[in-house]
Amino acid sequence: MSDEATEDDASVIVIGGGPAGLSTALLTAKNGLETTVFDTDETWMHKAHLFNYLGIGSVGGSEFMATARQQVDDFGADRRQSEEVTAVSEAGDGFAVETEDGEYEADFVVLATGANRDIADDLGVAFAEDGTVDVGIEMETSLAGVYATGAMVRAEEWQAAIAVGDGAAAALNILSSVRGEHYHDFDVPADAERVFGDHLSE
Repeated sequence: MSDEATEDDASVIVIGGGPAGLSTALLTAKNGLETTVFDTDETWMHKAHLFNYLGIGSVGGSEFMATARQQVDDFGADRRQSEEVTAVSEAGDGFAVETEDGEYEADFVVLATGANRDIADDLGVAFAEDGTVDVGIEMETSLAGVYATGAMVRAEEWQAAIAVGDGAAAALNILSSVRGEHYHDFDVPADAERVFGDHLSE
């Protein structure tokens, strides 16, 4: 992150709008970081029906995605549907992200492009022997400020629940970096009442 960036102006670009990318975006946007998501809608979730996601009895993958996108939108992320990222490079203390429509800058980049690891390869981050992107438990790659999530970092563990967890881990590490201390996104009933008010279900 840029030495000048503060909690009020730190920016995050998420490349990929599946469960991993949207999980990151939800937590960073919800906690006040400028968050932009680029999504070409190639997620495997459109082929899925969830019976194995804790807390959800049964939901179609596309329905799950619609709810996830709405959550991210509601918390103020700039979600750019169908705008494809063509390149990512280091720029000063942050990163430049190029798309078909323009160029954007961010302090942090989160890669959530499923099994497509081309951008990670172009950035020169370290890979594991099995061809996945090498990350620690905080999901940060060998290049500071760049995170990889979901199927990018796992050879065969393609589960929505795992991807959401990876995205959350990346987001919390970014928030901790920005705030200079361990950050925990933990809500209580009073928070829900404050945010959602009359929309809360009984």
